[in-house]
Amino acid sequence: MGHSSATTFRGADVDLEMANQIAEAMQALATPSRVLILARLLESSCSVTELAEAVGMEQSAVSHQLRILRLLRLVVGERDGRNVLYALHDSHVGVLLEESANHVAHLRLADDEAAFAE
Repeated sequence: MGHSSATTFRGADVDLEMANQIAEAMQALATPSRVLILARLLESSCSVTELAEAVGMEQSAVSHQLRILRLLRLVVGERDGRNVLYALHDSHVGVLLEESANHVAHLRLADDEAAFAE
């Protein structure tokens, strides 16, 4: 994994083309099975068989989701003998997933606090 960002992102930097690319990348997180796959790949690279076991899906379903994630350039596959080991494309993918999880945790906390206040 590589590609560090030395620049600071600003909302003014988003044009229509970039907005389309961001929306396309975010679509990967719109499917729970893809989120589970990406979360597992945060730990380490692994094969389709290992991924299927880790996320509780059929190998064919994992392979299908990996094809989509590869097209979106969120994961990469590298041949290791007879297997292909999959990994996150770069550190940005992990940050995106972690920040999304942090946001959900923040919302849950806010919901819990609101329920407690009632």
